[in-house]
Amino acid sequence: MILDVRILVVEDDAKIASFVTNGLRQSGFAVDPCGDGRAALDLTASAPYDAAVIDVMLPKLDGLALVRELRAAGNRVPVLFLSAKVSVDDRIRGLQAGGDDYMTKPFAFSELLARIQALIRRASQPTSEPNRLTVGDLSLDLLTRQVRRGGEQVELQPREFSLLEYLMRNAGRSVTKTMILEHVWDYSFDPQTNVVDVLVHRLRSKVDPDKTRLHTLRGVGYVLRAA
Repeated sequence: MILDVRILVVEDDAKIASFVTNGLRQSGFAVDPCGDGRAALDLTASAPYDAAVIDVMLPKLDGLALVRELRAAGNRVPVLFLSAKVSVDDRIRGLQAGGDDYMTKPFAFSELLARIQALIRRASQPTSEPNRLTVGDLSLDLLTRQVRRGGEQVELQPREFSLLEYLMRNAGRSVTKTMILEHVWDYSFDPQTNVVDVLVHRLRSKVDPDKTRLHTLRGVGYVLRAA
């Protein structure tokens, strides 16, 4: 796992929060810990996350209400609920609130890690329709060459289309400027040239003006994420 994958951990029990945060960091993730639901909502508004581990019982804004607000705002970050509540009804409430998975306390870290990795893998993988690529609310039709974001058609120039196709085929994985130059231009450029930056800027202005999908990784390149 690489450090550009960022996870939000929302847990008010200091011991559990430290256990989960340290374990995830040792596994190679970048982690932002947070102790209450309201602060977590503020964090999600200022930074994109690849997954979130959220306790159900939180101060200021409980976990279920937090996730409901995230979903209402269009934030599709994969959520793994943690809870001491073990009944089937509690699990159902968590999933109905918008959670993607639910674990009860106490738990083994190895299982938590495996579940998080599965959530990230599913969220980052484009759908496998033969002639269509889909990442989050972005779709690209390889036959008609139509691109849509949230159902709205987006007009792209041929090079912009090629760049988006390459990013969508590598969704969730970082791609360097050199990789883009070689795949979109089909020959090698000086990696110090700014043509990639210019093309990415143009593409982002059309398909990701809110900067929730196409992210710049300083010193690395770019990554397209589902959320």
